[in-house]
Amino acid sequence: MPSNKSVSDAPIVQFTNCRILRDHQLQREDLWVREGKILNPEKLFFDEKGSADVQLDCKDSIIAPGFIDVQINGGFGVDFSLATDDFKSGIDLVSQKILSHGVTSFCPTLVTSPPSVYHQVLPQISVRNGGTHGAGILGAHLEGPFISKEKKGAHPEHCLRTFEAGAFQDLLATYGSLDCVQIVTLAPEMRRSSEVIRELTKRGICVSLGHSVANLSQAEEAVQHGATFITHLFNAMLPFHHRDPGIVGLLTSDKIPAGRRVFYGMISDGIHTNPAALRIAHRAHPKGLVLVTDAIAGMGLAPGRHTLGQQVVEIDGLNTYIAGTKTLSGSVATMDTCVRHFQEATGCSVETALEAASLHPAQLLGIEHKKGTLNYDSDADFLMLNDSLYVQATYIAGEEVWRQDVSGM
Repeated sequence: MPSNKSVSDAPIVQFTNCRILRDHQLQREDLWVREGKILNPEKLFFDEKGSADVQLDCKDSIIAPGFIDVQINGGFGVDFSLATDDFKSGIDLVSQKILSHGVTSFCPTLVTSPPSVYHQVLPQISVRNGGTHGAGILGAHLEGPFISKEKKGAHPEHCLRTFEAGAFQDLLATYGSLDCVQIVTLAPEMRRSSEVIRELTKRGICVSLGHSVANLSQAEEAVQHGATFITHLFNAMLPFHHRDPGIVGLLTSDKIPAGRRVFYGMISDGIHTNPAALRIAHRAHPKGLVLVTDAIAGMGLAPGRHTLGQQVVEIDGLNTYIAGTKTLSGSVATMDTCVRHFQEATGCSVETALEAASLHPAQLLGIEHKKGTLNYDSDADFLMLNDSLYVQATYIAGEEVWRQDVSGM
């Protein structure tokens, strides 16, 4: 009779006494992992006649897919929009530190910068798997510089650009390369934005609408050309108006192409979005909500002055402002904090809160066949959490990469 060794010599780990988030529900069953993938136990038992080499008691923890942060500008003193000699060690530091927040993959985000910064920084960002060294990198998110002057937020006005005659060529010249780019945020009301959206989409790059004064029909047209995301809903866009709801109107638009879903990022830190606005968005379009931190270099550091690209920002508690102003500039919230705040503010289920930080960003990026779920054959990137949604341990490819130190508690 064949044993499990007939298929692979790799050890099989069985996580027992847990509740697994699968098919939108917490299910009381075991999780089986081999070679970094989630196994189907039926196939293991009946086809391979196999069994576990190691059993781990999860002590009634919740097991959920690892969080995916598609908008993070830096943290722990590292600013992804600054071209430094040790940029690679900076990105390594952030990817290591966010494991404790439950983030297993992320998109390092650059705010509006001069072309020289993109040309220096982007070649230093490479798509890579996560592991003990840190969270995986899915590709860069370029937020700007093709955005609206009126809604620039914390982006430096002197670096903003428009599309000239060559539109897509302008964009290529500005960024230097699109090799490792996963998301581009632009303002859809800009002239020639439609051809740029089409070209980016053709290359498999996600186009997000943000920092914009677009009306609803301009936003709908952008979606018809391929845009699928909204950058930090409500922030840096026209406020909702009943006669023209602007980009916010995409949440209930009847002009979205069949089979297409529009996703929208929300900074659920209790500062950027009032809980009532969070509830309105969630109730209007629950399946599109993607939690993002929009974290800046000051995340994880003491209050005071830090940078965001070309600007100096001031951290005061959970508020971050462009120094000397009351303009909000990114957040210092961690992803696990955003998940807990979202659940508390909306009263949604634990499952819904966890999926907004895992399944939905994976669907947005078209990687839900391997990330964002605990389906069989998915990557074994997952978290152990307690009932209050505090992360107890983080696993990447089935390997423990971070665990809460309880010795001092």
